[in-house]
Amino acid sequence: MPRADIVKEIKVERTPRVMQMEGIFDVPPTRRSSERWQVDLPLDEKKWHIGLIVGPSGCGKTTIIKELFGDHIYDHFSWPKNKSVLDGFPPEMGIKEITGLLNSVGFSSPPAWVRPFRVLSNGEKFRVFVARCLAESGNELCVIDEFTSVVDRTVAKIGSAAVSKTVRKYDKKLIAVSCHYDIEEWLQPDWVYRPHDNAFEWRFLRRRPEIRLKIRKVHHSAWDYFKRYHYLTASLNRAAQCFVAYFEEIPVAFFAYLQFVNNRLKRTKRGSRVVCLPDYQGVGIGMRLEEYVAACLKALGWDYIGASSHPVRNNYCAKSKKWRMISRPAMSRNKGGRGKIATNLGRMMATFRYVGPPAPVGDARQLIG
Repeated sequence: MPRADIVKEIKVERTPRVMQMEGIFDVPPTRRSSERWQVDLPLDEKKWHIGLIVGPSGCGKTTIIKELFGDHIYDHFSWPKNKSVLDGFPPEMGIKEITGLLNSVGFSSPPAWVRPFRVLSNGEKFRVFVARCLAESGNELCVIDEFTSVVDRTVAKIGSAAVSKTVRKYDKKLIAVSCHYDIEEWLQPDWVYRPHDNAFEWRFLRRRPEIRLKIRKVHHSAWDYFKRYHYLTASLNRAAQCFVAYFEEIPVAFFAYLQFVNNRLKRTKRGSRVVCLPDYQGVGIGMRLEEYVAACLKALGWDYIGASSHPVRNNYCAKSKKWRMISRPAMSRNKGGRGKIATNLGRMMATFRYVGPPAPVGDARQLIG
C-alpha cells in the first residue's frame, strides 16, 4: 500500500527584493520554505488497471509520484535519430507485437511507422511514447507524468480513450499524472487521487462520452486533405462517391465507394478508401463511418462489400455480427491463376459483406441521394 509522509524544505535567501516583497504584501519573514504531503493510497484493496493523479500545477503531483513510484516513472526515451519508430522499441519484441501495440493506442498509419520519432506530430509522439512505455514496463507498473499535456484537448480525449482500451486489453497497470481534468471520463480510471485535496476515490467504470459524428457527402477533392494518411496509394478514382465524418465540426475521417464491376453483383458497391486522421485513431471512427454508409446503401437496396489488408479493421469485422467474411485472407486465383497470394504491400487481404441492419430510408436518401 503506497504511503508516505513527504516534507520538502529549501533555504530562502533574503535578498533586498525578497525583503521588499515581504513588506509590500505583509509576508512574514522566513529563512526556510517548506511543504508537506501525507499520502495514503489504498491500492491493495482492489484489482485495478488505470489510476489518475490529477490536480493544478504546484499541488505536488510530481513530488508524490517520485516518492511513491520513482522506479516506475517514464518521462523520456532515447530514440534513433534517423531510424523508424519501430526501431526504437525493445529488440526482443517482434514486428507483429510492435505494430499491434501501435495500432492499439491509435497510431495506425503504416507510412508513419517508418518515420523517425523526431518528425512526428505531437499527437503521434504522444501515442508512440505511451506504446513504448507499455512495452518497456512489461508486467510492471507504468507511471506517466504530464499525461496529454502537449496535445490539443480534443486529441487528448480521443487519445485517452484509445490508451484506456490498450491498457485493459494487455492487462497492464498505468498511472496517468495530469493537470487536466477533462481526460477523466475518457480515460476511465479505476481510481483518482487529487493531491490538492488529499482525496482518494475508487471509481466504477462508466461508458466514455459518446463520440457524435456528422457524416456528409462531399466532392472527391476532399480526398486531398486525407490522402497523405492512407497506407496504400494516394490516388482516388474520380467516379468514387465520397463522404467525410466530422467530430465537433473537424473533418476527421474519409470514406469512398465505387460501383462493383461484376455482372453477377450489379446491385453491389465496394469500398475504395477509408482513412482516419492520426490524432483521431483508436476509437473506431473510420469503421463507424464505413458502417453507416453501408447501412444507408442497404436501406436503398444496395449490397456493400469492403476489402482490406489492415489487421485492426479485419479483426473487428471478423468479430462483428454486422459483417460476414466472403473472402478469407488466404491463397487467391486472381491475376495469374492458382497459387497467387492476395496481398497488398505483402499483407493478405480479406473481404467482408455488410449484413447489419439498414439505416432509416429517409436518412439514407438524404446522405446518398
